[in-house]
Amino acid sequence: MGSPNILLLMTDQQRWDAMGCSGDWVETPNLDRIASEGVQFTNCVTTSPVCIPTRLSLATGLYPHNTGVWNNMNHTMPAERPTWMQAMRDAGYRTSLFGKTHLHPHNGDLREREGLMHAYGLDDVNEIGGPRASANVLSHMTAAWEEKGLWDAYRADYRERFSTKPYLVRPSTLGLDNYADVYVGQQAKQYLQNYDRQEPWCCWVSFGGPHEPWDTPEPYASMYDPEAMPEAVSRPPAGERPRGHLDRLMARMNPTFEPGEIGRLRANYAGNVTLIDAQIGEILDVIAARGELENTVIVHTSDHGEMNGDYGLIYKSNFLNGAVRIPLLVRTPDSTNAGSICDSPTEWIDIGPTLVEMAGGELAHRQFGKSLCPVLTHSEVTHRDFAISEIDGEIMLLNREWKAALNTDGEVYLLFDVQNDPNETNNLAGKPEVGDVETALRLQIVEWFVQTQLRKPFRQ
Repeated sequence: MGSPNILLLMTDQQRWDAMGCSGDWVETPNLDRIASEGVQFTNCVTTSPVCIPTRLSLATGLYPHNTGVWNNMNHTMPAERPTWMQAMRDAGYRTSLFGKTHLHPHNGDLREREGLMHAYGLDDVNEIGGPRASANVLSHMTAAWEEKGLWDAYRADYRERFSTKPYLVRPSTLGLDNYADVYVGQQAKQYLQNYDRQEPWCCWVSFGGPHEPWDTPEPYASMYDPEAMPEAVSRPPAGERPRGHLDRLMARMNPTFEPGEIGRLRANYAGNVTLIDAQIGEILDVIAARGELENTVIVHTSDHGEMNGDYGLIYKSNFLNGAVRIPLLVRTPDSTNAGSICDSPTEWIDIGPTLVEMAGGELAHRQFGKSLCPVLTHSEVTHRDFAISEIDGEIMLLNREWKAALNTDGEVYLLFDVQNDPNETNNLAGKPEVGDVETALRLQIVEWFVQTQLRKPFRQ
């Protein structure tokens, strides 16, 4: 059949449990279909629970401690930085991107940076900013909004939302047809419909949703009953233990939720996920109509989650489940393991090497992603003994028994028994009875940190 086509589906800020196949509160028939035909990784963590560091890590296979980008900042990935996208192109693929990358700052006119995107390894590009950036950033999408007389209302809606409270729930002024996630889905669909080149295609569809604001358009805005949404995980007392980034975040962010408000946030968020799932369904229909579905690798993932009221928090930027655990589905033309679940720890930087191996390419640069290909045929195999995430100078380790996070002083300030406390309501850090566990996990993190240093320092 020749080299498989590659479809990389990516969302922004989708929690691991926001799929029908991983939670019971969001309808995602198309993602569920991908899971039923492939492998679902239930313990995948993002390399950093915030946009820019983790997207840079996915592109390069490097961790924040390698890149020096530990949080959101104005960073442009150098044009010469080796990426998995370049390796796909070198393997004979025509690469394309529809949607958000955030590998360079969201300002000015994104259309002027197509040369930079080509250097990163992307041949055909229609890039957008995220929902917030699209109030200011020019792209093919916002130019179309302006032409239709929609951009001013979008901007005014944004200003008003953030002048009152950022977690306001109401439908977008754009309506369904012009909503950013519909735009991205339709652009990718049209591209694949018209694709007539000899090379196999590698199409990266990167939706800006379900990233806040909570502005899902109708009919999806009222699809879910707020009262039927799962309860938020309550914020437990801090206790006697070292402090870290999460504590600073909780001290700074204390939204005052009205009764029923978290349910409304979650219902709107679920609507956005289902909207995106419908767009994915249309893309799959086009691939099927081309007769290519049987020879297409499909991966679905997200850059990080959304707290949506857990621990009294919104947004992300922490090591709790709602922010750090992400969906990961991998479906290949080989259906011998269809419908399998892999609960081994997995990292989101493993996606690049997986796609490159499937394409018959190779990554020549030193990087730390690990191809999932061996696990795709034997899902019971341990892919990684533990998975790592980093933010603001802190490091988290997740294995099958424990989640531990070190603060910048190297102290364990988060420690959860993941088997017996899946909702992370009992932080054991600092308790004498787990001293030996803390010591062992701290040493494991330090050893990992030393082993993953680059021989040549990363150049900004």
